[in-house]
Amino acid sequence: MKDPALDTLLLPFEDGLLNFFEEGAADQKALFLRARMGFAMNGIAKDRLICQQTFAPDRDNLERAGFTVAPEVDGQYPLVMLLPPRQRDEARALMAKAVKSAVEGGLVVVSASNTEGAKTAESDLTKLAGNTGKVSKNKCRVFWAEITPENVNHELVEEWSKLDAPREIMEGEFVSRPGVFAWDHLDKASQLLVATLPEKLAGRGADLGCGFGYLTREVAKREKVKAIDLYEAEKRALDLAEQNLKGKIGEVALDFIWQDATKKLARTYDFIFTNPPFHAGGKQDRADIGQEFIKSAARGLRPSGHLWLVANRHLPYEATLDKVFASYEIMADQNGYKVIRAIKANK
Repeated sequence: MKDPALDTLLLPFEDGLLNFFEEGAADQKALFLRARMGFAMNGIAKDRLICQQTFAPDRDNLERAGFTVAPEVDGQYPLVMLLPPRQRDEARALMAKAVKSAVEGGLVVVSASNTEGAKTAESDLTKLAGNTGKVSKNKCRVFWAEITPENVNHELVEEWSKLDAPREIMEGEFVSRPGVFAWDHLDKASQLLVATLPEKLAGRGADLGCGFGYLTREVAKREKVKAIDLYEAEKRALDLAEQNLKGKIGEVALDFIWQDATKKLARTYDFIFTNPPFHAGGKQDRADIGQEFIKSAARGLRPSGHLWLVANRHLPYEATLDKVFASYEIMADQNGYKVIRAIKANK
């Protein structure tokens, strides 16, 4: 897929407006926060870049291309690049981290699409550290600041650094943080799935796309459920799920797996439940993500195993269910959401 924000991020280096990858000491490394792989990355030497990424599909793509990737990165660098996420508090916290991660005299370079808040992001960097330059292309803008003591608003940097910190929500019922799906409330679709699930669920189950752990907590209350594996592509969410659930739900064994749930699952399951995502960094519906969740569940279930899925009513999952399951049935249809039970063939 095309990635205009990434292409635009690297444009100042390709056009000679900024120098780092072509010039300077070969042992100098740049930091790339929320890094993504794309065609433009092929021009960067693998040993010049440290990539930070908590989203498993992007991590996997970068590692496959030979880049070094970690979920958290410390230290200071002469160049820090950032592709900010959509959520405002998370984006501001990352912008503050970018400024703190740059050496004195270093550069922070940020890119965002016009439809995903580029103007706001540029304004935010200017508030933190001034604005040294910018370029607009690909319906995106890239902008940068030189990090000097006189330019940096240190008080604002410290304030914004805390914006996405984990905090208690719903009167302490869970711990969550900005940027996680439905981060400060219980998602209505997930609540409908919980209300529809039968009490007789038994054996080992899997939660595909577990978020901060609400679905697993409710499923674990079923008496005959013995174990649940929680799959989550976003490590920030998975860490919250572990904090919310580990040692807090009785005798049910839990395994927290930082993995794209569309990939091969770690075990075979008696049942799988999921509220799959249908956006991927943008506003447009992505039914293909849920369709891949369905295929992954079909591969990961034992014969006669059950998939329980909740989704927006309009998402076209039925054709995929028809292909990979023996049968399926809509068990609930309420307030724009549908709950579907699908049964795998018995052999």
